[in-house]
Amino acid sequence: MDQSLRRLKIPNIDQRMEVTPKGAKRALSPLTTVPLSGVARHRPNHSTLDRTRCILKDHNMIKSGLFCLAMLLTASQSMAQDDGGDLQAAVQNPISSLISLPFKFTFDNGAPNGKANVLSINPVIPVTVGNWNLINRLIIPLYDAPGGIAGLPGNPGVGDPSVPGRTTGLGDINYTLFFSPTEPVGGWILGAGPSITAPTATDDRLGSGKWSGGFSAVALAQPSWGTFGGLVRHLWSFAGDSNRGKVNQTLIEPFLNYNLNNGWYLITDMVITYDWEGTSGNKLLLPVGGGIGKITKWGEQPVNIRAEAYYNVERPASAPEWSVGFTVQFLFPK
Repeated sequence: MDQSLRRLKIPNIDQRMEVTPKGAKRALSPLTTVPLSGVARHRPNHSTLDRTRCILKDHNMIKSGLFCLAMLLTASQSMAQDDGGDLQAAVQNPISSLISLPFKFTFDNGAPNGKANVLSINPVIPVTVGNWNLINRLIIPLYDAPGGIAGLPGNPGVGDPSVPGRTTGLGDINYTLFFSPTEPVGGWILGAGPSITAPTATDDRLGSGKWSGGFSAVALAQPSWGTFGGLVRHLWSFAGDSNRGKVNQTLIEPFLNYNLNNGWYLITDMVITYDWEGTSGNKLLLPVGGGIGKITKWGEQPVNIRAEAYYNVERPASAPEWSVGFTVQFLFPK
């Protein structure tokens, strides 16, 4: 055996957590040193083997996602019949009159208590009434996570920090209703309306345990080269488990799309959150990054496919360092 492998350091992604008297989690050492001489004398440690399998699984998941996305984009090029300028503009407008069904896969990495995988299903159903569009938007998050994830817009309560361990299930569902004029106002597309989050999480670690309500607003412009604008939302908790922390979170989402040829585009869509109830240094989540996407067709079905990566330059102590996301959005133009 190569002498360089005499000692092997294996990242301990299932880090043991201690609960301080105040209920805050503290991660123990993220590395476990395993002498190979000890392995030769004893039966393999099953927890170590499980951690190694998890690491390989997470890495392979990201690689597989990148490969599948590349194959889908390559295969779909021949199906795209034109640039679909009108459809592209509608897709880049979060309050357009376009029915859509996005599936967004996010892989979070670098949090002290381990990696998290999130599938967010976000159906958009607009209804036109006179000179107004009423846009119904849902955020339905499904988690495979090592506990609460600070900064997530779908989990503003962070989850119950007193319950350690990995879990899988449904998070809190958010519903927003935007009222938007059918015609731009002074060159701007505007929308605003109420937003509410229900405590639907199947595990205390995946939700806030609170009913939360507030408002959301969006403004954007669409020059010939693409789209730019921003969305804001604020939620306060008003009912729910009295033993859980309050929800008081602001979300700011600036976005920019730059259109290329044949349905391709560049995108940055940074979801910034601020937890007003967080302790000092644990309030702001500020990601920086972007990605690429394409409007195309699978057979006769229009789809929007995009891949993005973001690094959190400012984050709460328990939040991930970076994330990779892949979105497949099914489009149903009228």
